[in-house]
Amino acid sequence: MWRRAFCNLSKRPFSSQPEIPTLYSFLQPSIFSLKRTESPSTTPPKPHDQTPLTLSQEHKSNLESTLQDSIKSNNTDDAWKSFKTLSNYSAFPSKSLTNSVIIHLSSLNDTHNIKRAFASVVFLLEKKQELLKPETVHVLLNSMRDANSAAPAFALVKCMFKNRFFIHFSLWGDVLVEICRKNGNFGGLLQVFNENCRVAIDEKLNFLKPSLAACNAALECCCREVESITDAEKVVETMSVLGVRPDECSFGLLAYLYALKGLKEKIAELEGLISGFGFPDKGVFLSNLISGFVKCGNLASVSATILQGVRETDGQGLCFQEGTYSEVVSGFLQNGSIKDLATLIGETQTLESPSVIIERSVGYGIINACVNLGLLDKAHMIFDEMNAQGASLGLGVYLPILKAYCKEQRTAEAAQLVTDISGLGLQLDVATYDALIEASMSCQDFQSAFSVFRDMREARIPDLQGSYLTIMTGLTESHRPELMAAFLDEIVEDPRIEIGTHDWNSIIHAFCKAGRLEDARRTFRRMTFLQFEPNEQTYLSLINGNVTVEKYFNVMMLWNEVKRKVSAEGETKLKLDSCLVDAFLYALVKGGFFDAVMQVVEKSQEMKIFVDKWRYKQAFMEKHKKLRVSKLRRKNRGKMEALIAFKNWAGLSA
Repeated sequence: MWRRAFCNLSKRPFSSQPEIPTLYSFLQPSIFSLKRTESPSTTPPKPHDQTPLTLSQEHKSNLESTLQDSIKSNNTDDAWKSFKTLSNYSAFPSKSLTNSVIIHLSSLNDTHNIKRAFASVVFLLEKKQELLKPETVHVLLNSMRDANSAAPAFALVKCMFKNRFFIHFSLWGDVLVEICRKNGNFGGLLQVFNENCRVAIDEKLNFLKPSLAACNAALECCCREVESITDAEKVVETMSVLGVRPDECSFGLLAYLYALKGLKEKIAELEGLISGFGFPDKGVFLSNLISGFVKCGNLASVSATILQGVRETDGQGLCFQEGTYSEVVSGFLQNGSIKDLATLIGETQTLESPSVIIERSVGYGIINACVNLGLLDKAHMIFDEMNAQGASLGLGVYLPILKAYCKEQRTAEAAQLVTDISGLGLQLDVATYDALIEASMSCQDFQSAFSVFRDMREARIPDLQGSYLTIMTGLTESHRPELMAAFLDEIVEDPRIEIGTHDWNSIIHAFCKAGRLEDARRTFRRMTFLQFEPNEQTYLSLINGNVTVEKYFNVMMLWNEVKRKVSAEGETKLKLDSCLVDAFLYALVKGGFFDAVMQVVEKSQEMKIFVDKWRYKQAFMEKHKKLRVSKLRRKNRGKMEALIAFKNWAGLSA
């Protein structure tokens, strides 16, 4: 019974290829073998000897109940066994249950159960199609699309037509288009499309009217794959009869075919129709036209089409996809020359408006295509040829090369190109400058970053803060305080850049951490000279730096400076906090400057800053364990009194 259902698929009158091998490979090995039946050696039984297979009503009810329970419990194998038994006895379950089992099998998204669902639908189409809901076919086709099962999907639709099971086009047609597009081949669709349209027209079945997407897919097959004018115009005629309105894509596909065949009159006719239909944008049409000319090697027409397009946009550029420019570049490089491409860019630049969006300029499109095709050397050759021809170079020609330099971290070349661009009076946008500086800093090419930033300043870009921070952050992470200091000194008076005490602190901290105290002090002096007020972090870095190299006298000098700035109320520009107090006390105790230590203690008490004495006890014991008051009494009475005061305060008198 099941074998007959599949074998009948091979007898379709509109099929140009045998379906049995395709279906057989799809169904093997788990459903039906489709093996050829060998002729028996004995005489076949006479018809009246065959006993018809029947089921009792009770047995049928039990099987239907088992089928329903198995679907609910997701027991797929038992559900399939019950459904198959009922079908073999031609005792089909109810319509609702029949469709439920097929939808269940389709929803499992595995090839084995899709085969089962496919076999069931084909059998029902042959034997009991009134039980089959159109929506069930839609579900199965979607599962076939997801499983990338193109041949069974087409076989199913052809079986529907063979058995005159006509359902709304949207339930199957658009799915077949998706399957074809997924597989990159529309050959199978064209045959089904033509049969569907024939039935729709002959039998006046409006629900079989194909969608525009399906019509364009069939047209794409005729124009791009078969390259047949007769077939393409037949599809267009069918669209007209069925009332399917073409769109830009429809005209674009025909434009490709006519360009390929060199039919200039047909192309002119298409242009008139596009205007008649009121399509505002001819980008799709021109792109397809160019593709056709490129394929047939008619490069003169490619150039003429591009120039015509620029004129029609009043110099505002062309909205071509990247693929169009890639085709143009490949076509010229294979059949033409670098010189022709350079000439084309030069001619379009004379037509394009100064206000054209860079990404829409032809020069940008061609050079960008070279870069994306991995032909940066060809882009340079076009660039050089344009210079040789004396053509003016627009910004669109430079940008793709700059982006390629960034990607390949050829930052020195990028910086030089930026200088050349600035010299021509052209101005890059902030994003491009930022990207170039980011690329330079990421590969530690600091000189290129400085060069680009300098060009950025000279170009009078108003927003410099982002690039400034990128450079300063990169230099900090790379531990290059000397470059930070030189850079900051160069741009400190630029009003477009917001510089604060924290910037100077970063440099001072980096110098101190590297043990370069003289550079740190020099930066500190420069900072105060430029009237940037030091804060707690400034002094903290200087204290820690001096402690590291045990230059405690310098810390005492810093304390004298801080002492002058700090008031008991803490209302001056510098506020003494617990971290600063701790740093001063530790360093001054280590250095033995107990008079200064007690001054810090007095200030901390005035400002109610908590001090942990234990830390300073340890510092004293580490450095001055053998220091005796009696020795100081003979040498310096003031130091002796300060030492006694400290020991009393720290609890070391005992």
